[in-house]
Amino acid sequence: MRVLIAADEDATRTGVRLALSEAADCDEVDDEAAAAVAVRDHPDVCVVRSVRTAAEITSKLPGAAVVVMTKRIDEDECLAALYAGAAGYVSDQIDPSRLPHVISDVMHGGTAVPRALVGRLVAELRGRERVRHLAVRERPGVELTAREAQMVDGLRRGLSTREIARGLGISEVTVRRHISGVHHKLGVSRRADLLELLGNGG
Repeated sequence: MRVLIAADEDATRTGVRLALSEAADCDEVDDEAAAAVAVRDHPDVCVVRSVRTAAEITSKLPGAAVVVMTKRIDEDECLAALYAGAAGYVSDQIDPSRLPHVISDVMHGGTAVPRALVGRLVAELRGRERVRHLAVRERPGVELTAREAQMVDGLRRGLSTREIARGLGISEVTVRRHISGVHHKLGVSRRADLLELLGNGG
């Protein structure tokens, strides 16, 4: 395998290279150079440290196999990484003996996410598959995912971001992300404008 390791920390690059030493030829770069090197060299897998770097690589090299190696496992970051096009999301505390298998699986079209997050990911995908039509003034038939519809319901009830998050058992970051999606679909940029539209909608 040819693996590109993109990280600003020398220790991270060295640790990944050593873990993969018998399974892959590795190139090491910092985050800033990652996308350009990936486009130039077309590695089998890119191991990166941030969602931003993953998104930059996949936007310039669609179909690239990217694994985000994080300092701390986080549900919202995992979702963001997958939405950005990453095929894997792993902790930098992963057993070094497992890493070659993870990288090989991703190279062959598989995915790698922490088992503890699988249920959350399934629920998220199911929510995105179910849509609800929202009729608002001058914007008929806007389609919302099930989760976005829950945001709209909460806003119509006058709930704050924190109250919506607590009621649904999700983080405030996730609430803000879904509300931003509703903003985009309705063509507004502020919550006040969204509420005004909802006040005139069905």
